Amino acid sequence: MVEEINAIKKTTGKLLDKYSLVVNDVNINITIIQEPKKPVPDYNIEITNISDTTKLILEKVRQEFIQKVDLDAVEKFESNDLNDVQTRFKKEIHGLVSKYFPKTDDKTKTMLVNYLIEENLGFGKVDVLLADEHLEEIVINNHDEPVRAYHKKFGWVDANIKIITESRIRHFSSMIGRGVGKEITNLAPLMDAHLKSGDRVNATLEPISSKGNTITIRKFAKDPWTITKFIEAGTISLQAAAFLWLAIQNEMSIIIAGGTGSGKTSMLNVLSNFFPANHRILSIEDTRELVLPETQHWVPMATRLPNPEGKGGVTMLDLLVNSLRMRPDRILVGEIRRKEEATVLFEAMHTGHSVYATIHANNADEVVVRLTNPPINIPKPMLASLGLIVVQNRNRRNGSRRTLQIAEILPNGDANVVQQLRMSEDLLGPLNDSQVVYKKLQFYTGMSTKEIDDDLIEKERILEWMLDNKYYGIDTIGLIMSQYYLGILDTKIFAEELKKGANK
Repeated sequence: MVEEINAIKKTTGKLLDKYSLVVNDVNINITIIQEPKKPVPDYNIEITNISDTTKLILEKVRQEFIQKVDLDAVEKFESNDLNDVQTRFKKEIHGLVSKYFPKTDDKTKTMLVNYLIEENLGFGKVDVLLADEHLEEIVINNHDEPVRAYHKKFGWVDANIKIITESRIRHFSSMIGRGVGKEITNLAPLMDAHLKSGDRVNATLEPISSKGNTITIRKFAKDPWTITKFIEAGTISLQAAAFLWLAIQNEMSIIIAGGTGSGKTSMLNVLSNFFPANHRILSIEDTRELVLPETQHWVPMATRLPNPEGKGGVTMLDLLVNSLRMRPDRILVGEIRRKEEATVLFEAMHTGHSVYATIHANNADEVVVRLTNPPINIPKPMLASLGLIVVQNRNRRNGSRRTLQIAEILPNGDANVVQQLRMSEDLLGPLNDSQVVYKKLQFYTGMSTKEIDDDLIEKERILEWMLDNKYYGIDTIGLIMSQYYLGILDTKIFAEELKKGANK
Protein backbone atom coordinates (compact mmCIF):
# COMPACT_ATOMS: atom_id res chain seq x y z
CA MET A 1 0.00 0.00 0.00
CA VAL A 2 1.07 3.60 -0.56
CA GLU A 3 0.44 4.25 3.10
CA GLU A 4 -1.05 2.37 5.97
CA ILE A 5 -4.13 3.34 7.94
CA ASN A 6 -3.80 2.45 11.57
CA ALA A 7 -6.88 0.71 12.91
CA ILE A 8 -9.11 2.90 15.06
CA LYS A 9 -8.79 1.52 18.57
CA LYS A 10 -11.45 1.56 21.26
CA THR A 11 -11.01 4.76 23.18
CA THR A 12 -11.95 6.44 26.42
CA GLY A 13 -11.04 9.79 24.90
CA LYS A 14 -13.37 12.71 24.36
CA LEU A 15 -15.06 12.99 20.96
CA LEU A 16 -14.34 16.55 19.78
CA ASP A 17 -15.98 16.37 16.34
CA LYS A 18 -17.38 13.99 13.75
CA TYR A 19 -18.17 14.60 10.07
CA SER A 20 -18.18 12.87 6.68
CA LEU A 21 -16.41 13.38 3.34
CA VAL A 22 -16.74 11.83 -0.10
CA VAL A 23 -13.42 11.45 -1.96
CA ASN A 24 -13.47 9.82 -5.42
CA ASP A 25 -16.88 8.29 -4.59
CA VAL A 26 -15.44 6.74 -1.42
CA ASN A 27 -17.37 7.59 1.75
CA ILE A 28 -15.13 8.67 4.61
CA ASN A 29 -15.98 9.22 8.27
CA ILE A 30 -13.74 11.61 10.20
CA THR A 31 -13.64 11.50 14.00
CA ILE A 32 -11.46 13.79 16.10
CA ILE A 33 -10.75 12.41 19.56
CA GLN A 34 -8.71 13.81 22.45
CA GLU A 35 -7.08 10.98 24.35
CA PRO A 36 -6.44 11.78 28.06
CA LYS A 37 -2.62 11.52 27.89
CA LYS A 38 -1.98 12.75 24.35
CA PRO A 39 -0.79 16.31 23.73
CA VAL A 40 -2.79 16.63 20.48
CA PRO A 41 -6.08 15.09 19.26
CA ASP A 42 -6.27 12.05 16.97
CA TYR A 43 -7.71 12.59 13.49
CA ASN A 44 -9.23 9.25 12.52
CA ILE A 45 -10.11 8.33 8.93
CA GLU A 46 -12.53 5.46 8.39
CA ILE A 47 -13.71 4.24 4.97
CA THR A 48 -17.37 3.29 5.32
CA ASN A 49 -18.52 2.04 1.89
CA ILE A 50 -15.69 -0.47 1.39
CA SER A 51 -15.93 -3.46 3.73
CA ASP A 52 -12.93 -5.20 5.28
CA THR A 53 -13.57 -8.20 3.01
CA THR A 54 -13.63 -5.94 -0.07
CA LYS A 55 -10.38 -4.31 1.06
CA LEU A 56 -8.72 -7.74 1.23
CA ILE A 57 -9.88 -8.53 -2.32
CA LEU A 58 -8.74 -5.09 -3.50
CA GLU A 59 -5.29 -5.80 -2.05
CA LYS A 60 -5.24 -8.99 -4.13
CA VAL A 61 -6.23 -6.93 -7.20
CA ARG A 62 -3.46 -4.47 -6.38
CA GLN A 63 -0.84 -7.23 -6.10
CA GLU A 64 -1.92 -8.70 -9.44
CA PHE A 65 -1.79 -5.23 -11.00
CA ILE A 66 1.76 -4.44 -9.82
CA GLN A 67 2.97 -7.79 -11.14
CA LYS A 68 1.82 -6.72 -14.61
CA VAL A 69 3.31 -3.22 -14.61
CA ASP A 70 6.58 -1.58 -13.60
CA LEU A 71 5.50 1.07 -11.08
CA ASP A 72 9.10 2.20 -10.57
CA ALA A 73 9.23 3.08 -14.27
CA VAL A 74 5.91 4.90 -13.99
CA GLU A 75 7.36 7.11 -11.26
CA LYS A 76 9.97 8.39 -13.71
CA PHE A 77 7.45 9.62 -16.28
CA GLU A 78 6.95 13.30 -16.94
CA SER A 79 3.69 14.82 -15.71
CA ASN A 80 1.83 14.69 -19.05
CA ASP A 81 3.06 11.17 -19.78
CA LEU A 82 1.96 10.12 -16.28
CA ASN A 83 -1.59 11.25 -17.05
CA ASP A 84 -1.58 9.06 -20.17
CA VAL A 85 -0.19 6.14 -18.16
CA GLN A 86 -2.92 6.55 -15.55
CA THR A 87 -5.57 6.49 -18.28
CA ARG A 88 -4.08 3.29 -19.74
CA PHE A 89 -3.78 1.63 -16.34
CA LYS A 90 -7.35 2.59 -15.46
CA LYS A 91 -8.49 0.18 -18.20
CA GLU A 92 -6.18 -2.52 -16.81
CA ILE A 93 -7.48 -2.05 -13.27
CA HIS A 94 -11.08 -1.94 -14.50
CA GLY A 95 -10.55 -5.37 -16.09
CA LEU A 96 -9.18 -6.77 -12.81
CA VAL A 97 -12.03 -5.27 -10.77
CA SER A 98 -14.54 -6.81 -13.20
CA LYS A 99 -12.77 -10.13 -12.79
CA TYR A 100 -12.91 -10.14 -8.98
CA PHE A 101 -16.28 -8.30 -8.63
CA PRO A 102 -18.28 -9.64 -11.63
CA LYS A 103 -21.75 -8.84 -10.21
CA THR A 104 -20.94 -5.29 -9.08
CA ASP A 105 -22.76 -2.38 -10.76
CA ASP A 106 -20.84 0.15 -12.91
CA LYS A 107 -20.97 2.94 -10.31
CA THR A 108 -19.37 0.74 -7.63
CA LYS A 109 -16.76 -0.55 -10.11
CA THR A 110 -15.80 3.03 -11.00
CA MET A 111 -15.44 3.84 -7.31
CA LEU A 112 -13.20 0.81 -6.71
CA VAL A 113 -11.09 1.64 -9.79
CA ASN A 114 -10.59 5.24 -8.58
CA TYR A 115 -9.65 3.92 -5.15
CA LEU A 116 -6.98 1.61 -6.61
CA ILE A 117 -5.61 4.26 -9.00
CA GLU A 118 -5.18 6.65 -6.09
CA GLU A 119 -3.50 3.96 -3.99
CA ASN A 120 -0.97 3.11 -6.70
CA LEU A 121 -0.45 6.24 -8.78
CA GLY A 122 -1.77 9.06 -6.58
CA PHE A 123 -1.51 10.34 -3.01
CA GLY A 124 -3.62 7.58 -1.44
CA LYS A 125 -5.17 8.48 1.91
CA VAL A 126 -3.38 11.83 1.91
CA ASP A 127 -6.05 12.81 -0.62
CA VAL A 128 -8.60 12.58 2.19
CA LEU A 129 -6.69 15.26 4.10
CA LEU A 130 -6.45 17.40 0.96
CA ALA A 131 -10.23 17.14 0.52
CA ASP A 132 -11.02 18.16 4.10
CA GLU A 133 -11.78 21.90 4.10
CA HIS A 134 -11.36 21.99 7.89
CA LEU A 135 -7.59 21.51 7.47
CA GLU A 136 -5.12 24.33 6.75
CA GLU A 137 -1.81 22.46 6.66
CA ILE A 138 -0.71 18.86 6.07
CA VAL A 139 2.77 17.69 7.05
CA ILE A 140 4.72 14.50 6.48
CA ASN A 141 7.84 14.45 8.67
CA ASN A 142 9.12 10.95 7.82
CA HIS A 143 7.80 7.42 7.39
CA ASP A 144 8.03 6.55 11.10
CA GLU A 145 5.67 9.27 12.32
CA PRO A 146 1.96 9.73 11.57
CA VAL A 147 0.91 12.27 8.98
CA ARG A 148 -0.03 15.44 10.85
CA ALA A 149 -2.42 18.25 9.98
CA TYR A 150 -3.41 21.66 11.30
CA HIS A 151 -7.16 21.76 11.92
CA LYS A 152 -8.87 25.17 11.83
CA LYS A 153 -10.74 24.41 15.05
CA PHE A 154 -8.47 22.06 17.01
CA GLY A 155 -4.92 23.01 15.94
CA TRP A 156 -2.40 20.22 15.27
CA VAL A 157 -3.83 16.69 15.02
CA ASP A 158 -2.28 13.25 14.39
CA ALA A 159 -3.90 11.35 11.52
CA ASN A 160 -4.15 7.56 11.62
CA ILE A 161 -2.01 7.43 8.45
CA LYS A 162 1.66 6.61 7.94
CA ILE A 163 3.59 6.67 4.68
CA ILE A 164 5.18 3.26 4.44
CA THR A 165 8.70 4.14 3.18
CA GLU A 166 10.98 7.14 2.77
CA SER A 167 11.17 6.38 -0.95
CA ARG A 168 7.40 6.80 -1.22
CA ILE A 169 7.62 10.25 0.39
CA ARG A 170 10.36 11.11 -2.08
CA HIS A 171 8.16 9.85 -4.92
CA PHE A 172 5.31 12.11 -3.77
CA SER A 173 7.70 15.09 -3.83
CA SER A 174 9.00 14.20 -7.31
CA MET A 175 5.48 13.73 -8.64
CA ILE A 176 4.41 17.15 -7.32
CA GLY A 177 7.53 18.78 -8.77
CA ARG A 178 7.11 17.23 -12.22
CA GLY A 179 3.55 18.54 -12.33
CA VAL A 180 4.85 22.14 -12.29
CA GLY A 181 8.18 21.70 -14.07
CA LYS A 182 10.38 21.45 -10.96
CA GLU A 183 12.57 18.72 -9.58
CA ILE A 184 13.93 17.63 -6.22
CA THR A 185 17.20 15.66 -6.18
CA ASN A 186 20.18 14.98 -3.92
CA LEU A 187 21.89 17.99 -5.53
CA ALA A 188 18.75 20.15 -5.11
CA PRO A 189 17.15 18.74 -1.94
CA LEU A 190 14.77 21.67 -1.28
CA MET A 191 11.69 22.41 -3.37
CA ASP A 192 8.87 24.95 -3.37
CA ALA A 193 6.00 24.01 -5.66
CA HIS A 194 2.22 23.84 -5.80
CA LEU A 195 -0.48 21.34 -6.65
CA LYS A 196 -2.91 21.88 -9.52
CA SER A 197 -5.51 22.81 -6.89
CA GLY A 198 -3.29 25.77 -5.88
CA ASP A 199 -2.13 24.19 -2.59
CA ARG A 200 1.41 25.34 -1.76
CA VAL A 201 4.04 22.63 -1.21
CA ASN A 202 7.48 22.59 0.36
CA ALA A 203 9.59 19.42 0.28
CA THR A 204 12.99 18.46 1.70
CA LEU A 205 15.13 15.33 1.34
CA GLU A 206 17.29 13.63 3.93
CA PRO A 207 19.97 14.20 5.14
CA ILE A 208 19.02 17.92 4.92
CA SER A 209 16.04 16.98 7.09
CA SER A 210 17.85 14.54 9.31
CA LYS A 211 14.88 12.43 10.49
CA GLY A 212 13.61 11.73 6.98
CA ASN A 213 12.07 13.22 3.86
CA THR A 214 9.42 15.87 4.50
CA ILE A 215 6.45 17.39 2.70
CA THR A 216 4.52 20.42 3.95
CA ILE A 217 1.30 21.36 2.16
CA ARG A 218 -0.36 24.73 2.84
CA LYS A 219 -3.90 24.31 1.53
CA PHE A 220 -5.34 26.85 -0.88
CA ALA A 221 -8.55 28.44 0.42
CA LYS A 222 -11.18 27.46 -2.14
CA ASP A 223 -13.71 29.49 -0.15
CA PRO A 224 -11.59 32.56 0.66
CA TRP A 225 -11.91 34.80 3.66
CA THR A 226 -14.11 37.84 3.17
CA ILE A 227 -14.77 40.91 5.32
CA THR A 228 -18.08 39.54 6.63
CA LYS A 229 -16.42 36.26 7.64
CA PHE A 230 -13.66 38.21 9.40
CA ILE A 231 -16.15 40.33 11.35
CA GLU A 232 -18.33 37.34 12.29
CA ALA A 233 -15.27 35.37 13.44
CA GLY A 234 -14.22 38.28 15.66
CA THR A 235 -10.99 38.79 13.71
CA ILE A 236 -11.77 42.48 13.21
CA SER A 237 -14.39 44.87 14.59
CA LEU A 238 -17.15 46.49 12.55
CA GLN A 239 -15.69 49.96 13.20
CA ALA A 240 -12.15 48.94 12.19
CA ALA A 241 -13.47 47.31 9.00
CA ALA A 242 -15.31 50.54 8.07
CA PHE A 243 -12.14 52.56 8.75
CA LEU A 244 -10.05 50.33 6.46
CA TRP A 245 -12.77 50.48 3.79
CA LEU A 246 -12.62 54.29 3.90
CA ALA A 247 -8.82 54.23 3.59
CA ILE A 248 -8.91 51.81 0.64
CA GLN A 249 -11.66 53.73 -1.12
CA ASN A 250 -9.41 56.79 -0.96
CA GLU A 251 -6.41 54.83 -2.28
CA MET A 252 -4.21 54.77 0.82
CA SER A 253 -1.46 52.14 0.65
CA ILE A 254 -1.44 49.51 3.40
CA ILE A 255 1.16 47.07 4.72
CA ILE A 256 -0.11 44.03 6.62
CA ALA A 257 2.24 42.65 9.26
CA GLY A 258 2.21 39.64 11.55
CA GLY A 259 3.91 36.40 12.44
CA THR A 260 3.68 33.08 10.59
CA GLY A 261 0.09 31.85 10.42
CA SER A 262 -1.35 35.08 11.82
CA GLY A 263 -3.60 35.66 8.80
CA LYS A 264 -1.59 38.22 6.80
CA THR A 265 -2.52 36.82 3.38
CA SER A 266 -6.13 36.31 4.51
CA MET A 267 -6.28 39.98 5.54
CA LEU A 268 -4.76 40.99 2.20
CA ASN A 269 -7.53 39.01 0.50
CA VAL A 270 -10.17 40.62 2.73
CA LEU A 271 -8.95 44.16 2.00
CA SER A 272 -9.23 43.45 -1.73
CA ASN A 273 -13.01 43.11 -1.17
CA PHE A 274 -13.11 46.92 -0.98
CA PHE A 275 -11.45 47.67 -4.35
CA PRO A 276 -13.63 49.43 -6.95
CA ALA A 277 -14.52 47.25 -9.94
CA ASN A 278 -13.27 49.90 -12.40
CA HIS A 279 -9.69 49.71 -11.07
CA ARG A 280 -7.01 47.52 -12.68
CA ILE A 281 -5.51 45.28 -10.00
CA LEU A 282 -2.23 43.37 -10.32
CA SER A 283 -1.24 40.75 -7.77
CA ILE A 284 2.29 39.36 -7.41
CA GLU A 285 2.92 36.21 -5.38
CA ASP A 286 5.40 33.37 -5.10
CA THR A 287 2.48 30.92 -5.09
CA ARG A 288 -1.08 31.86 -5.97
CA GLU A 289 -3.13 32.31 -2.79
CA LEU A 290 -5.28 35.39 -3.40
CA VAL A 291 -8.81 35.12 -4.77
CA LEU A 292 -10.59 38.28 -5.88
CA PRO A 293 -14.25 38.78 -6.90
CA GLU A 294 -15.11 38.00 -10.51
CA THR A 295 -16.29 41.62 -10.89
CA GLN A 296 -12.69 42.84 -10.45
CA HIS A 297 -10.33 43.79 -13.29
CA TRP A 298 -7.65 41.52 -11.86
CA VAL A 299 -4.38 40.23 -13.36
CA PRO A 300 -2.72 37.61 -11.10
CA MET A 301 1.01 36.92 -11.58
CA ALA A 302 3.38 34.47 -9.88
CA THR A 303 7.15 34.17 -9.66
CA ARG A 304 9.05 31.24 -11.17
CA LEU A 305 12.22 29.54 -10.00
CA PRO A 306 15.01 28.96 -12.54
CA ASN A 307 15.37 25.52 -14.13
CA PRO A 308 18.23 23.17 -13.17
CA GLU A 309 20.49 25.06 -15.63
CA GLY A 310 19.75 28.31 -13.79
CA LYS A 311 17.63 29.76 -16.59
CA GLY A 312 14.04 30.97 -16.90
CA GLY A 313 13.64 32.33 -13.36
CA VAL A 314 11.20 35.22 -12.80
CA THR A 315 11.63 37.03 -9.48
CA MET A 316 9.30 39.19 -7.40
CA LEU A 317 11.39 42.19 -8.41
CA ASP A 318 11.02 41.32 -12.12
CA LEU A 319 7.25 41.23 -11.77
CA LEU A 320 7.13 44.40 -9.66
CA VAL A 321 9.11 46.40 -12.21
CA ASN A 322 7.05 44.95 -15.04
CA SER A 323 3.75 45.64 -13.25
CA LEU A 324 4.44 49.40 -13.30
CA ARG A 325 4.35 49.21 -17.12
CA MET A 326 0.90 47.58 -17.06
CA ARG A 327 -1.05 50.67 -15.94
CA PRO A 328 -2.13 49.31 -12.53
CA ASP A 329 -4.43 51.19 -10.16
CA ARG A 330 -3.73 48.81 -7.29
CA ILE A 331 -0.76 46.47 -6.74
CA LEU A 332 -0.94 43.51 -4.35
CA VAL A 333 2.36 41.93 -3.27
CA GLY A 334 2.57 38.61 -1.43
CA GLU A 335 5.50 39.53 0.83
CA ILE A 336 8.25 42.14 1.09
CA ARG A 337 11.60 40.47 1.78
CA ARG A 338 14.39 42.45 0.14
CA LYS A 339 15.58 46.00 -0.27
CA GLU A 340 15.08 46.07 -4.04
CA GLU A 341 11.43 44.97 -3.75
CA ALA A 342 10.69 47.50 -0.98
CA THR A 343 12.38 50.30 -2.92
CA VAL A 344 10.25 49.65 -6.02
CA LEU A 345 7.12 49.43 -3.84
CA PHE A 346 7.72 52.77 -2.16
CA GLU A 347 8.64 54.36 -5.48
CA ALA A 348 5.29 53.09 -6.80
CA MET A 349 3.53 54.72 -3.83
CA HIS A 350 5.35 58.01 -4.51
CA THR A 351 4.23 57.92 -8.16
CA GLY A 352 0.57 57.59 -7.18
CA HIS A 353 -0.05 53.83 -7.16
CA SER A 354 -1.92 52.17 -4.30
CA VAL A 355 0.13 49.30 -2.92
CA TYR A 356 -0.88 46.51 -0.53
CA ALA A 357 1.71 44.07 0.77
CA THR A 358 2.60 41.80 3.69
CA ILE A 359 5.69 41.69 5.87
CA HIS A 360 6.86 39.60 8.82
CA ALA A 361 6.75 41.79 11.96
CA ASN A 362 4.88 41.50 15.26
CA ASN A 363 3.72 45.11 15.75
CA ALA A 364 3.62 48.50 14.03
CA ASP A 365 6.90 49.73 15.54
CA GLU A 366 8.64 46.54 14.36
CA VAL A 367 7.40 47.22 10.83
CA VAL A 368 9.10 50.63 10.87
CA VAL A 369 12.30 49.09 12.29
CA ARG A 370 12.31 46.31 9.68
CA LEU A 371 11.72 48.68 6.79
CA THR A 372 14.32 51.26 7.87
CA ASN A 373 17.16 48.90 8.87
CA PRO A 374 19.28 46.35 6.97
CA PRO A 375 18.64 44.37 4.89
CA ILE A 376 15.66 46.44 3.60
CA ASN A 377 17.03 49.83 4.67
CA ILE A 378 14.38 52.23 3.28
CA PRO A 379 15.06 55.88 4.29
CA LYS A 380 12.63 56.68 7.11
CA PRO A 381 11.15 59.84 5.48
CA MET A 382 10.02 57.65 2.54
CA LEU A 383 7.63 55.76 4.86
CA ALA A 384 5.32 58.80 4.97
CA SER A 385 3.89 57.71 1.59
CA LEU A 386 2.48 54.63 3.33
CA GLY A 387 -1.07 55.14 4.57
CA LEU A 388 -1.63 52.45 7.21
CA ILE A 389 -0.09 49.42 8.89
CA VAL A 390 -2.44 46.58 9.87
CA VAL A 391 -0.96 44.05 12.30
CA GLN A 392 -2.40 40.53 12.55
CA ASN A 393 -1.84 38.31 15.58
CA ARG A 394 -2.37 34.64 16.30
CA ASN A 395 -3.03 33.64 19.91
CA ARG A 396 -0.90 30.52 20.44
CA ARG A 397 -3.00 29.41 23.41
CA ASN A 398 -6.38 29.18 21.70
CA GLY A 399 -5.46 29.46 18.00
CA SER A 400 -7.61 32.57 17.43
CA ARG A 401 -6.50 35.18 14.88
CA ARG A 402 -7.13 38.85 15.53
CA THR A 403 -6.26 42.27 14.14
CA LEU A 404 -3.82 43.48 16.80
CA GLN A 405 -3.15 47.05 15.66
CA ILE A 406 -4.08 49.59 13.01
CA ALA A 407 -1.47 52.35 12.77
CA GLU A 408 -0.93 55.39 10.58
CA ILE A 409 2.49 56.66 9.53
CA LEU A 410 3.45 60.13 10.75
CA PRO A 411 5.42 62.58 8.53
CA ASN A 412 8.66 61.64 10.37
CA GLY A 413 8.13 57.91 9.56
CA ASP A 414 7.03 56.82 13.06
CA ALA A 415 3.91 54.73 13.63
CA ASN A 416 0.90 56.13 15.48
CA VAL A 417 -1.38 53.30 16.63
CA VAL A 418 -4.98 54.45 16.28
CA GLN A 419 -6.66 51.13 17.14
CA GLN A 420 -5.35 48.30 19.30
CA LEU A 421 -6.62 44.97 20.55
CA ARG A 422 -7.28 44.81 24.29
CA MET A 423 -6.26 41.21 24.90
CA SER A 424 -8.08 40.78 28.23
CA GLU A 425 -11.39 41.85 26.64
CA ASP A 426 -10.68 40.44 23.13
CA LEU A 427 -11.79 43.83 21.80
CA LEU A 428 -10.24 46.00 19.08
CA GLY A 429 -10.81 49.63 20.00
CA PRO A 430 -9.44 53.21 19.76
CA LEU A 431 -6.02 53.98 21.28
CA ASN A 432 -4.68 57.30 19.95
CA ASP A 433 -6.35 60.04 17.92
CA SER A 434 -5.57 60.07 14.21
CA GLN A 435 -3.02 62.74 13.27
CA VAL A 436 -2.70 61.92 9.56
CA VAL A 437 -5.60 59.97 8.01
CA TYR A 438 -8.30 62.58 8.67
CA LYS A 439 -6.02 65.39 7.47
CA LYS A 440 -5.18 63.48 4.26
CA LEU A 441 -8.86 62.80 3.59
CA GLN A 442 -9.79 66.43 4.22
CA PHE A 443 -6.96 67.66 1.98
CA TYR A 444 -7.61 65.32 -0.96
CA THR A 445 -11.41 65.00 -0.82
CA GLY A 446 -12.57 68.26 0.78
CA MET A 447 -14.65 66.30 3.31
CA SER A 448 -15.15 67.81 6.75
CA THR A 449 -14.55 65.83 9.96
CA LYS A 450 -18.33 65.38 10.34
CA GLU A 451 -18.66 64.14 6.74
CA ILE A 452 -15.87 61.60 7.32
CA ASP A 453 -17.57 60.40 10.53
CA ASP A 454 -20.93 60.15 8.74
CA ASP A 455 -19.30 58.18 5.92
CA LEU A 456 -17.84 55.73 8.46
CA ILE A 457 -21.29 55.29 10.06
CA GLU A 458 -22.79 54.59 6.62
CA LYS A 459 -20.10 51.97 5.90
CA GLU A 460 -20.74 50.32 9.29
CA ARG A 461 -24.47 50.19 8.45
CA ILE A 462 -23.76 48.47 5.11
CA LEU A 463 -21.38 45.97 6.72
CA GLU A 464 -23.98 45.23 9.39
CA TRP A 465 -26.62 44.67 6.68
CA MET A 466 -24.22 42.27 4.91
CA LEU A 467 -23.73 40.35 8.16
CA ASP A 468 -27.47 40.22 8.91
CA ASN A 469 -28.11 38.79 5.44
CA LYS A 470 -25.16 36.39 5.67
CA TYR A 471 -23.48 37.70 2.53
CA TYR A 472 -20.22 35.77 2.92
CA GLY A 473 -19.36 34.88 -0.69
CA ILE A 474 -16.56 36.80 -2.37
CA ASP A 475 -18.48 37.34 -5.62
CA THR A 476 -21.59 38.54 -3.78
CA ILE A 477 -19.48 41.05 -1.86
CA GLY A 478 -17.85 42.07 -5.15
CA LEU A 479 -21.32 42.88 -6.56
CA ILE A 480 -22.24 44.89 -3.45
CA MET A 481 -19.06 46.96 -3.67
CA SER A 482 -19.54 47.50 -7.40
CA GLN A 483 -23.04 48.88 -6.83
CA TYR A 484 -21.87 50.94 -3.84
CA TYR A 485 -19.17 52.73 -5.85
CA LEU A 486 -21.63 53.33 -8.70
CA GLY A 487 -24.01 54.90 -6.18
CA ILE A 488 -26.83 52.48 -7.01
CA LEU A 489 -26.75 50.13 -3.99
CA ASP A 490 -30.30 49.66 -2.77
CA THR A 491 -30.25 46.99 -0.08
CA LYS A 492 -33.85 45.86 -0.61
CA ILE A 493 -33.55 45.61 -4.40
CA PHE A 494 -30.15 43.88 -4.10
CA ALA A 495 -31.57 41.20 -1.78
CA GLU A 496 -34.52 40.59 -4.13
CA GLU A 497 -32.31 40.37 -7.23
CA LEU A 498 -29.93 37.99 -5.47
CA LYS A 499 -32.85 35.77 -4.45
CA LYS A 500 -34.15 35.71 -8.04
CA GLY A 501 -30.69 34.73 -9.31
CA ALA A 502 -30.44 31.90 -6.77
CA ASN A 503 -33.80 30.52 -7.86
CA LYS A 504 -32.91 30.39 -11.58
